[in-house]
Amino acid sequence: MPMHPLLISVSELQTLLKSQQRCMIFDCSHDLTQPAAGAQQYAASHIPGAVHAPLDSALSAKHGLLGQQGVVTAHGPDEPASGGRHPLPNRQRFATWLSSIGFANDMQAVVYDRNGANYCGRLWWMLKWAGHEAVAVLDGGLQAWQAAGGPVASGDEPAHFQSTFLLSEPKAHLVDTATVVQRLGRSEQTLIDARAKPRFKGEVEPLDPVAGHIPGALNRPFAQNLGPDGKFKSAELLRTEFTALLGQRDPATVVHHCGSGVSALPNMLAMEIAGLGSSALYAGSWSEWCSDPARPVAQG
Repeated sequence: MPMHPLLISVSELQTLLKSQQRCMIFDCSHDLTQPAAGAQQYAASHIPGAVHAPLDSALSAKHGLLGQQGVVTAHGPDEPASGGRHPLPNRQRFATWLSSIGFANDMQAVVYDRNGANYCGRLWWMLKWAGHEAVAVLDGGLQAWQAAGGPVASGDEPAHFQSTFLLSEPKAHLVDTATVVQRLGRSEQTLIDARAKPRFKGEVEPLDPVAGHIPGALNRPFAQNLGPDGKFKSAELLRTEFTALLGQRDPATVVHHCGSGVSALPNMLAMEIAGLGSSALYAGSWSEWCSDPARPVAQG
């Protein structure tokens, strides 16, 4: 069976589920303003067999491990891999969670949400960061599945047997704050901020203590990657749009970020769909950047 590394359509997923290929589906639904909503939505309806992947626990490290300026204060097995509001768990901690739910290295992963790929992109990237290539985003999410007549289940799914997921060489590039600072204003780094334009411009800031953006960053709200049907735009259209945004800048220099390293991922996925190659993630994003008043802030 072919491996799906980017997007998978509803019909392709249905074919995959009928095959003998080992597969695990993840529901990553979430709501930043109501953290309990994701679990409630999953319990109400999800693709049969899907495992819930909660952003605040499975896909983030413990918030209490960060100091006042977004600096990691824990060491050892619990040390996060980034700062910010949704600090990345380190790779070993993430592998432990994957093993606990029965995910194994020979499985195809399919991730989805009901939020315009805002949250499932995080797990797509984290699996690649763990060295796992066979992971795809369900194009159109749960809405596309239901529109095609796909069945849904409610309540909890049966527990899976423990597995042993083994980390391998990362297939995703993580950038830290020190690197962003070092390369600020240089041609070797092109920052793309995925937040909505009013937040980028500093007109409003509902989540972080400082409004604005990293100086020199370009703005590409993540929702612009989707068409009216909730699916990703064509590769040709995405390439045209990103090429216009980048101008003469090299796509290989792009570092994606947002508020906390979550909604940046649809932009990264879209660039790969467009054939513009892989790019990097600044997972701490604006929430980590603005935690230190010594770092510069731009508005407008």
